[in-house]
Amino acid sequence: MNLAYLLTRASSIWPDRQAICVGKNPHATYRQFADRAASIGGSLRNEYGLQPGDRVAIVMKNRPEYLEALYGIWFAGLAAVPINAKLHEREIAYILEDSGAGLCFVSADMAGSVPKPVTGIITPGPTWLQMQQATPIDAVAVGGNDLAWLFYTSGTTGQPKGAMLSHSNLKQMLLSFFVDVEQLEDTDNMLHLAPMSHGAGLYNLAALQGGANQVVPASGQFDPAEIYALIEHYPGSFFFAAPTMVKRLVEAPCARTADTSHLKNIIYGGGPMYVADLKAAMALFGNKLGQIYGQGECPMTITALTRAMHREAPDERLASVGVPHAVVEVKVIDEQGAPLPAGQVGEICVRGEVVMQGYWNRPEATAAAIRDGWLHTGDMGAFDDDGFLTLKDRLKDVIISGGSNIYPREVEEILLTHEGVLEVSVVGHPDPEWGEEIIAFVAPKAGSAVSAEDLDRLCLENIARFKRPKRYIFVESLPKNNYGKVLKTALRDILAGRGVSVGRKA
Repeated sequence: MNLAYLLTRASSIWPDRQAICVGKNPHATYRQFADRAASIGGSLRNEYGLQPGDRVAIVMKNRPEYLEALYGIWFAGLAAVPINAKLHEREIAYILEDSGAGLCFVSADMAGSVPKPVTGIITPGPTWLQMQQATPIDAVAVGGNDLAWLFYTSGTTGQPKGAMLSHSNLKQMLLSFFVDVEQLEDTDNMLHLAPMSHGAGLYNLAALQGGANQVVPASGQFDPAEIYALIEHYPGSFFFAAPTMVKRLVEAPCARTADTSHLKNIIYGGGPMYVADLKAAMALFGNKLGQIYGQGECPMTITALTRAMHREAPDERLASVGVPHAVVEVKVIDEQGAPLPAGQVGEICVRGEVVMQGYWNRPEATAAAIRDGWLHTGDMGAFDDDGFLTLKDRLKDVIISGGSNIYPREVEEILLTHEGVLEVSVVGHPDPEWGEEIIAFVAPKAGSAVSAEDLDRLCLENIARFKRPKRYIFVESLPKNNYGKVLKTALRDILAGRGVSVGRKA
């Protein structure tokens, strides 16, 4: 079943129900939403000649047209490639080339990031309006394993990889949402505060299935005052947010006087939530928070800590990521692959129909990630005696800051292009606001003058702003083992005030 059928179904059940709003203003009913998507799909097939399986990218910040483009792509039997609008132009260009997307829906403010020969369709714009009025089509029949969403994540090398999410994968995620996360009604309203290219975009399927209205903030920014005004305006408000977003809402000056009686649920995930921050959020909002743990390779669907599980839970329970979703099996294994009992830390592995089909054009990476049917997450954790999973560390050195994944090697490779840098190592350090902050240990070449300003400018010229280090620590050399490998654990110990410090430049 093509995921576009969900929109066809919704337009039949709730034709005049508001489907999309911008701020407090209506944008489309379900009938209008479905008609536009069907016409866009018809244009992609009949005017642009795209065939089932072709990839079409979306590069825009949260806008109502994002949803119309996404479902138009699916109506045509094509695969969507949503790209994070916060990425650097070079990173966007890489994903477009790697995915083989020949066409891209792009908002006017991002148009310069789409290189030739990719066809960029300014959304909204004259061509977009013509597509909305093209001859509509019925949703093209697809197989369950056909590609629906090419979700670009990054590996330990820092090079983005496309996790292939099929129509069946996303339907399993959808079913698990209603079983393990939240029940929705056709009077509910989903606020799109996080990027639609990631978790919020994936959860639009649940809003559609439940007949909920989807609301894009008019400012296009994360503005706590605007968000609280939308919560007050829309009954049954719910949204997905990174922990740092929840923290910003709690600490906003308007938080104490805001009317949150219409708030239904905040679903948080994508990074560590400190227990103190969670308690502060629960004290403000009440028992209206639920947590999910997942990856792009197993979208939003490994474990969940529901609202009911938050209620009167001890600290160790609040520090967990909950229990496995109903549609997956989860185990913790040792280095030899043997399952570990409760209380012992090992790598987290997951199996189920929601797990990706593999990495786009990367059979070796797929074989390394999925073994004997199990996805090896690279995350470390342990179950307790009641089956609740707690994350302990990560096998990969990924840094999660503000809900975004930053891969150290990607940053290191940019810093090493500076002619005055001899060696560098990037690590994460706990930060109460962002979850983790990015720290770069830099050893300059003898006689070279390297400043933090120089390195910051270099990063801004080559990678997304949110990936650049927050601090640069200049050292004479980096700690290494006998094989010459940099000991990141030693660097983390230094930041935590443990162990012997490395030599520092004055």
